[in-house]
Amino acid sequence: MSVEQRIPPTAAISDADWQSTPATVQRLVIDLIGRVAHLEEKVSVLQAQNQTLQEQTRRLQERLDQNSQNSSRPPSSDGPAAPARPTKAPSGKRRGGQPGHPGHERVLYPVEACQRVEEHRPRQCRHCGEPLSGDDPEPYRHQVVELPPIRPQVEEHRLHQLRCAACGTTTRAPLPAGVSTSGYGPRVVATVALLSSEYRMSERMVEGLMADLLGVRLCNGTVNNQRAEASQAVVTPVAEAHQHVQQQKIVHADETGFRQGHADGGNPDGRKAWLWVAVTEWVAVFLVRLSRGQDAARELLGAAFAGYLISDRWNGYNWVRVLWRQLCWAHLKREFTKIAEREGESGRIGQALLEQEASLFAYWHRVRDGTLAWARFQKYAGEVRQRVRALLAEGAAYGPAKGEHSARAQTARTCRDLLKMEPALWLFVRVRGIEPTNNISERTIRHAVLWRRTSFGSQSAAGSEFVARMLTVIMTLRLQKRNVLEYLTQACQAARTGQAAPSLLPNTP
Repeated sequence: MSVEQRIPPTAAISDADWQSTPATVQRLVIDLIGRVAHLEEKVSVLQAQNQTLQEQTRRLQERLDQNSQNSSRPPSSDGPAAPARPTKAPSGKRRGGQPGHPGHERVLYPVEACQRVEEHRPRQCRHCGEPLSGDDPEPYRHQVVELPPIRPQVEEHRLHQLRCAACGTTTRAPLPAGVSTSGYGPRVVATVALLSSEYRMSERMVEGLMADLLGVRLCNGTVNNQRAEASQAVVTPVAEAHQHVQQQKIVHADETGFRQGHADGGNPDGRKAWLWVAVTEWVAVFLVRLSRGQDAARELLGAAFAGYLISDRWNGYNWVRVLWRQLCWAHLKREFTKIAEREGESGRIGQALLEQEASLFAYWHRVRDGTLAWARFQKYAGEVRQRVRALLAEGAAYGPAKGEHSARAQTARTCRDLLKMEPALWLFVRVRGIEPTNNISERTIRHAVLWRRTSFGSQSAAGSEFVARMLTVIMTLRLQKRNVLEYLTQACQAARTGQAAPSLLPNTP
């Protein structure tokens, strides 16, 4: 580069002046020009680094600002700085039941269930003292419920061993048919499985409760063996329930992280696994797999799944036709909230999307309550759809260059992704009976999340199977309002006698 090129235009000098400049000054000028150029390069580098750091800071701040209203984090994780959850305005009514509200009295046991019934009659009038006689055709009933001391029923089988007088061989009598070789009956096994799953108790807690409350002494190894027996007893009905779910017209699906320990060679880090759930009206099925990909989703729903799927935006479900899907609007609202909390055009677009969501659900609540006709709801929802689509298109076009990680780029990516799935936002408008949210599966999987928190997952593939099968049994029977302990007892008894376990499918026409 010539001297003239290195000297700024405002400081340019002629060749004659430069030639007449002393050599020492020329060297000083050239050195200064080189230093300025070097500093300009450093400034450019520092500016780029500053921009990168600012973007990193923004992204970290956005993660720090995540809460239950703009992400999938549960409300229990909200810190003190999180915005207050929306609350209803005070109604001005007193707490408790309102006038005219039907009371919820204690449900009395039938008379046949009472061990003793005592009749009490007043002897004299409480006002004047006159003697009283006769019977009240409908006396006030007061019941006292007490637990008797629980003692286990213990049967002892004495197996005599006799020696043959002819050959000297000793022969011991075998156990009668139906007598467990484990030393514990099916109700004990069912109770251990119930405490370990429904009530999320550890081995030692199960051992302690069985001894303190029921008088049954167990060791940790026995608890694990009985869990395994209960798990094996429900294999067939759980498989039948899984097949039933895959054939239903409407299915809700969700997934959450899970842990599977070092005992499984396929998962050496002992951490990454996923618990999947598919929920229908009467049946819920769980799986634990080491993948969150499409293969696991296909196994859950069935490769030939032809029903309507309600789920979040996880791409593991993208093999299901978009016209058969309903994206959860609770998740969408959190996405819109995240966009609305950004600055500039992102915030404006996000706020406008939130307004459309509020309008849509105002209509939905009315049609659900019967105060808005379905045809009118479809018309209003169609107008909301046009506005939402326009806002998403605006947000998709708002983004900067591809690959940039700014807030504008994140907003644009979210809007472009939603535009690709746009028909899946409105299935509940096209098809009656579809819910706009995935709350059903999230409520169903909540029990599994609490179990994971207390148990930290499972230690082996067999442990994960126990979790999945017991959750399938428990949540399915809850949906059908059936007794879990009685079901598990019958299943364990059937397995011991070689009979078919009772079905988990509902007894509906």
